[in-house]
Amino acid sequence: MDADEDGQILDMIDRWVARELKPIVKEYDHEDRYPHGVVEQMKELGLFGSTIAPQYGGLGLSSATYAKIVMSISSVWMSVTGIINSHLMLALAIQKFGTPEQKSKWLPKLASGEIRGGLALTEPDAGTDLQGIRMTARCEGDHYVINGTKMWITNGAEGSCLALLVKTNPGAQPRYNGMSLFIAPKQEGFSVGRKLPKLGYKAIDTAELVFENYRLPADHLIGGVEGQGFFQVAGGLELGRINVASRGVGIAEGALKLASDYAQVRRTFGKPICEHQAIQLKLGEMATRARAARLLTLDAARAFDRGERCDMEAGMAKYFASEAALENSIEGMRIHGAYGYSKEFDIERLYRDAPLTCIGEGTNEMQRIIISKQFIKRNPAA
Repeated sequence: MDADEDGQILDMIDRWVARELKPIVKEYDHEDRYPHGVVEQMKELGLFGSTIAPQYGGLGLSSATYAKIVMSISSVWMSVTGIINSHLMLALAIQKFGTPEQKSKWLPKLASGEIRGGLALTEPDAGTDLQGIRMTARCEGDHYVINGTKMWITNGAEGSCLALLVKTNPGAQPRYNGMSLFIAPKQEGFSVGRKLPKLGYKAIDTAELVFENYRLPADHLIGGVEGQGFFQVAGGLELGRINVASRGVGIAEGALKLASDYAQVRRTFGKPICEHQAIQLKLGEMATRARAARLLTLDAARAFDRGERCDMEAGMAKYFASEAALENSIEGMRIHGAYGYSKEFDIERLYRDAPLTCIGEGTNEMQRIIISKQFIKRNPAA
């Protein structure tokens, strides 16, 4: 896709966000109401096929272009990006590691949004340490029988299919050798336990999922070979972290825009507060953080597009952009003063949404460890 097409898509997204999302976000967020109408619009825009190859009906966008789309949407309504991000992680696993039959069967339906997917990794006692999962899949002839519970799964209630990480050999050492990834559609044995209430990230389903004697045909094992699940998931985490970084950029830029607009119309002591040095210092820091976060994120996305290993770059982007989101949302609230604490102003939503970016796709504490290890590995002492 050339630069002109890239620009046209981004302009279309910006117009859609302003026309369709901005007028309704406050109502849906406060009511924690799922945006079914928005989902249908995203299908028409082709967003469910954003990074899926054109041969399967997708748009085939680069991760850099997709990152910019996520930034634009997140600057107004971060929750909406979760509906497509998790879906595209399932698609990525199939497109990158699936058999030819799995690709031809599943990817066209994922690209159109006919099937809406997600990624089921986390369990009640296993988050960052994925090797600690307990869900098992036992092979019985030409089927697998799966039992266990997943937690904090985006699209778990409203979606229809998941990439499901399980242990096919619980006794394997090292533990990652016993993990496998399945395409898991909703059917008998797969139930939604409960929708989890959250501080922010409203209007999108985050659910507990229960699997009881859930039977899957063997051809739902991604790639057709057991023991590859951990590597298949790890291969997608770089893009997942770029996606979360993009959300952070969107929030950081959204908070900056809200604070800048407010500072130009709010007056104290006879002049707009943007003319007071205390506010100028805050806006200067916010603008710099948002710009740096964007550049780090696009740097990681372009490395991913080149096919390079980019766990350090993705970790840097995710860590910095999420902290930028948190800091800018807080500073934006302070610039709004008492109004920033009111639900009548949008800054309070960004303030509630921002902390998720510091936790999702690996905590920022873990990102710093990854960054450090990779930096040392790439820069050995002379």
